[in-house]
Amino acid sequence: MAQGQSGGLRYILAICLVAALGGILFGYDTAVISGAIDSITQHFDLSPTMKGWAVSSVVIGSIIGAGMAGWLANVLGRRLAMQLAAVLFLISALGSALAFSFWFYILLRVVGGMAVGITSLVSPMYMGELAPQHWRGRVLSMFQQCIVIGQTVVFFVNYLIARDVTSAWLADAGWRWMLGSEAIPALVFGLLLLLVPESPRWCVMNNQIDRARRIFKRFNSERDSEEMIDQIRESLQGGQASGRRAMNQQRRSERRESRSAIRRPIMIGITALGIFVAAAQQFTGINVVMYYAPTVLSNVTDSTGSALLQTGYIGIVFIFGNLAGMLLIDRAGRRRLLSIGSLLCVASMAVLGSVFWLGIQGYLAMFCIMLFVIGFSISWGVCSWTLLGEIFPNAIRGTAMAWAMAANWAAGFIVAQTFPMMRGSEWLNVLFNGAFPFWLFGALTLVSLVITWRFVPETKGVPLESMESLMREKFKRGHIHDYQAYRDSDSATT
Repeated sequence: MAQGQSGGLRYILAICLVAALGGILFGYDTAVISGAIDSITQHFDLSPTMKGWAVSSVVIGSIIGAGMAGWLANVLGRRLAMQLAAVLFLISALGSALAFSFWFYILLRVVGGMAVGITSLVSPMYMGELAPQHWRGRVLSMFQQCIVIGQTVVFFVNYLIARDVTSAWLADAGWRWMLGSEAIPALVFGLLLLLVPESPRWCVMNNQIDRARRIFKRFNSERDSEEMIDQIRESLQGGQASGRRAMNQQRRSERRESRSAIRRPIMIGITALGIFVAAAQQFTGINVVMYYAPTVLSNVTDSTGSALLQTGYIGIVFIFGNLAGMLLIDRAGRRRLLSIGSLLCVASMAVLGSVFWLGIQGYLAMFCIMLFVIGFSISWGVCSWTLLGEIFPNAIRGTAMAWAMAANWAAGFIVAQTFPMMRGSEWLNVLFNGAFPFWLFGALTLVSLVITWRFVPETKGVPLESMESLMREKFKRGHIHDYQAYRDSDSATT
């Protein structure tokens, strides 16, 4: 690689790393509540239902933020939309830390959720538009890994705040320090965004050609820059229009085509399957680990500090599990990873439930959660979004992905809201001694695996143009497991 090309690549990767910090804030904001929720419950004297609302309110904000993220990214630009998210993260961190009432706290957590929703769409969008084609997969996987890193960092931050202090101090002030600590990465993110350029593709879309040319020349030769600008222009309605008008025309055309295509029976089936896969990811119970792990572990450990420290170890395992899933998915295939990981999730939830059923103290609960995190990471964590990016045909991908995203957020809200209600139910505790939620998540994961195995073929190495035909045969005959089996069956039929 030439020195100029190497320098340009380093510049792009540095820019994408700044955008990926939005993923760290995503993980930080969603997981910071794990260490604070018990103290917040004590401070505001919350019922199980209100405790669930204290956690799940961030998901409501995420749905709102994700819904407006595309519009913000198109009107304000990618960089300014990310800067807006950084400001919302900062307001949420400081405001929720200073909350004088429970409902003011909820309002500020919704604001933080809006920042999560905006970041979840705009940061990967910006990174995808800047990254070279042959680096795009690795660059975009950086965002997912940053989410897990952000979750792990805040687990240890919570532990350091809670170490060697009294429960009374945690209930009075400790949780405020935990929530307020997010202001530091939010401020860093916002300041670093001042150093990165706008997406040159957005500039071309909005007829800011000179600005796009200046940005492209920072990491491309003059000739390559002009070629890239011409390619972007040609992609906007075949060069018939430019700027926001072209973007709006293209979007309206895509919506009309998507509405027409999605009414076809095969498309309805594929869309329904995608929605199921997105929701099933949450019904494994992963958000229970992210939001309530210290609460779960505090029942089988000797102190809150010990529970928070164990949660930090779980976060480290999550990082390595996520990395393993990224490395294995294109080698082992989606179906195999889903099977192995899901069965590991089922087994770990079954044993974790038994720990509570039998009242076992010690590190067995932490070990079970670690096994669950590994199983989730290599299966639903990495495979679900990969499948959603593959099984939707081009004609419906935008609409179907939006519905799948909504289903994922909705399922996440249900899990976060109902877990403390199940844990706080007197009759469930009498019957199951705290084991019911874990056994339920294990059963839901097993059912999800069976349904996915029945309707989802192996998509590794399948051309996207052949995906609709492969899915149709899978729905019809069921025994088609991979592309080669489909081709062999098709040849035999012919």
